[in-house]
Amino acid sequence: MTRTVAREIAVHMVFELGFGNRSAQQLLDEALTPECFALIGAEEPLYASFPDETQQQYIRTVVTGAFDHAPELDDYIARYAVGWSFARIPRVAAAIMRVAMYEVLYMPEVPNAAAIDAAVEIAKGYESEQVVSFINGILGTFVRTECPQNDAQ
Repeated sequence: MTRTVAREIAVHMVFELGFGNRSAQQLLDEALTPECFALIGAEEPLYASFPDETQQQYIRTVVTGAFDHAPELDDYIARYAVGWSFARIPRVAAAIMRVAMYEVLYMPEVPNAAAIDAAVEIAKGYESEQVVSFINGILGTFVRTECPQNDAQ
């Protein structure tokens, strides 16, 4: 499994946390198992192989971090979503941006450009071209404004 696939799985889990009242740890304990991947993988190729230890740790870190920092991340999204109310933003788009913003803010080993590029590529599989451009714009402005010293990464 590649980092790209692990990132998209993390986005799925962050999205799922928007429904119900499970904690990130509860969701990870239920979903990040070989049995769950085997069941889902029969229908969804993204889950065809179970992540190795490194990818499991990445998924756990991102999902837990995005969950723990959701109010902060959502505040950034709302602040940079010029002309859009947060309620109007598709939930998948919000999950994608939460993951990318978490990586930018809390995972220095992930270059900012890589986090943004990955978010845009994931979004292309789920959202319209307009929403993909919106995500790209928000993330670019967020990085330029909040992390100018790291912008060249």
